[in-house]
Amino acid sequence: MVIATFIQAIATIISMLLNLYIWILIIATLLSWVRPDPYNPIVQVLYRLSEPVFAKVRKIIPTNIGGLDIAPLIVIVALKFIDLTLVKILYSFAQGA
Repeated sequence: MVIATFIQAIATIISMLLNLYIWILIIATLLSWVRPDPYNPIVQVLYRLSEPVFAKVRKIIPTNIGGLDIAPLIVIVALKFIDLTLVKILYSFAQGA
């Protein structure tokens, strides 16, 4: 009973963190379209949180299609897939425990 509750709590926290990071990626992508002040601390934090992941995807997959970078879309879909599968697996594991 205690272990099942602990696993469910971990699954919920993982889901919340992944969804928060997805929103960070969405905001960073939208900000890249308007060219904000690069010295703004919020812009710098968003850039530091998003750009390393985008760079890894760009290194593996060519993401520039017709002048549009689809690296954010690939990362967001992958994170959402991980969120849905991992959390579902943890919840089903907690039900069996």
